[in-house]
Amino acid sequence: MSKIVCVLYDDPVDGYPPAYARDDIPTVRQYPDGQTTPTPKSIDFDPGELLGCVSGELGLRGFLESQGHTLVVTSDKDGPDSVLDRELDDADVVISQPFWPAYMTRERIERARNLSLIITAGIGSDHTDLDAAIDNGITVAEVTYSNSISVSEHVLMMILALVRNYLPAHQWVLDKGWNIADSVKRSYDLEGMHVGTVGAGRIGTAVLRRLKPFGVHLHYTDKHRLPAEVERELGLTFHPTPHEMVPQCDVVTINAPLHKETEHLFDDELIGTMKRGTYLVNTARGKICDRDAVVRALESGQLAGYAGDVWYPQPAPADHPWRTMPNHGMTPHTSGTTLSAQARYAAGTREILECWLEGRPIREEYLIVQGGTLAGAGAHAYTAGTQ
Repeated sequence: MSKIVCVLYDDPVDGYPPAYARDDIPTVRQYPDGQTTPTPKSIDFDPGELLGCVSGELGLRGFLESQGHTLVVTSDKDGPDSVLDRELDDADVVISQPFWPAYMTRERIERARNLSLIITAGIGSDHTDLDAAIDNGITVAEVTYSNSISVSEHVLMMILALVRNYLPAHQWVLDKGWNIADSVKRSYDLEGMHVGTVGAGRIGTAVLRRLKPFGVHLHYTDKHRLPAEVERELGLTFHPTPHEMVPQCDVVTINAPLHKETEHLFDDELIGTMKRGTYLVNTARGKICDRDAVVRALESGQLAGYAGDVWYPQPAPADHPWRTMPNHGMTPHTSGTTLSAQARYAAGTREILECWLEGRPIREEYLIVQGGTLAGAGAHAYTAGTQ
């Protein structure tokens, strides 16, 4: 029998919800590229439930314990005395979400003598040392595409919130005011602006598609150029590198994976090449931006606004400067963990576990590392030896 350790974020402060704002969620059976949504044999939850917190357990307990497996669920993941570290030595599987990541370092991987599988419940496996997983023959999998559309919607929301100065205007309402001049003194139309994405994979392309109706000029950079017909359809301008693209843009959105090639990509030098008053949105990974360079750019006015929901580390400490910098629209890492997305990535996590426990192949598109090498989605997104 196997031991599965699942690291999830804490329950709501007022307790696990007895009811929800909506009675159901739309059923999505296929992603835009034709890939089907997760297809486990069954699920033990109602779609639309809160599954990503400790009490939600990703809907896995009944399934695993009915087969004699042990499931440990915790939010305590940091430090040598954490529940994660105490349970890790004999764990066969570790599951976590990007929003509350279990940082699977080389040291943790190498002392977890039984570890065979690391699952990201969601997308983005940079919190796992992929080189260490390769060296130790561990399979790494994630639920590819499960929350890509969720994140792309969040990106669009943040772009509009920054450009239209939504958050300060809303604050005047909360403060019982009617200060129209204060509300609009930093408010512009998105129409006609040049908007670029660093990364044009599933999320980046979905962002571009959602931006097209706004009458903007669309730019992108990616190490994999999009097909010519997609460029024509969306009216895209391709740039070989971020350094060539960002000076042309009024808004830049980051939708690329984190690895050595992108870590601290947006530093003082690159931000300094951007137009004064550019808006920067980052729902990819916090470490793609130099933390203090962003603060300096907002304080100087080089950036007109910064928004995102990714930080480093996660959870962000109370004194993280992004909490108090001017003209920001930060959220906790929520873009990919809507209740809609949770239903998909919980089902996908169960699908991966069913395959692993039964000795069946895991979907190719879910694989990041397998058999001592990058595989599936991982071979497309990452480069071995660059972590």
